[in-house]
Amino acid sequence: MSIQRKRFRIEELTLGSAPPLAPIDCDSGPTHHDIMSELRAIRAQIVGGGGQPIVASGIGTQTIEASTADEVAEARALLAQYRAQIEQCEKLKVELDLIHNAIDQTKREIAVLHSKSFSGEEMARVNGELGAVVGGTEEATQQILEAAEAIDQAATALGKVTSADQQKALSEEIQERVISIFEACNFQDLTGQRISKVMQTMKFIEHHIVVMMDIWGGVDAIKAHVPPVVDNREGDAKLLNGPRALGDEGHASQDDIDAMFN
Repeated sequence: MSIQRKRFRIEELTLGSAPPLAPIDCDSGPTHHDIMSELRAIRAQIVGGGGQPIVASGIGTQTIEASTADEVAEARALLAQYRAQIEQCEKLKVELDLIHNAIDQTKREIAVLHSKSFSGEEMARVNGELGAVVGGTEEATQQILEAAEAIDQAATALGKVTSADQQKALSEEIQERVISIFEACNFQDLTGQRISKVMQTMKFIEHHIVVMMDIWGGVDAIKAHVPPVVDNREGDAKLLNGPRALGDEGHASQDDIDAMFN
């Protein structure tokens, strides 16, 4: 159905004797009713009953939901991995703190030993006391040997003289030498006192060494790191072990030596 469009006067004045406009075909375009119907249909597809989105496009919605689920699962797995790493870092921090504290305590113990024992007055006193022990022992030994020799000579001479004055003089000399031996034996008391001072310093050092071993797990843990004892001595040095202490094994007794000559 076509409708002849009417020309207005303004158009006649402007266009003049222009040919008439082509009739409008009403069937060529959508009417107002058609347009409204299409809009209602589109609205019905977008919004369903109750104002909720219609799950009509099943394939697209399922794809979106599957992609969202994968992203959520991946995010959760990544979060779990980060949590595990954080726990490991916290454990590592605890271990590092323990090592730091152990090293710090060990440094303090070494500083105490170095300042008060190895390079301080205590070690100087130990060296002085040990030197005094050696010197006092040597001096007392020399005095006792000289007195014993003088007593031996006086006793030999006493058997040969007949004069009472000479016998009295030799007897007095023997008594003086005996007193000299008694006096020389006093070195034992002085030596004991000096050795006691040395032992106090050794106990002080031992205490701090034990504390350091306790810091690193105790004596049992330290024993696991003790290197094997290797005797590198050769010749006579390998045979000279000094005097045998009480309870030591592996030494020949006097009975063993006597049995060799019988």
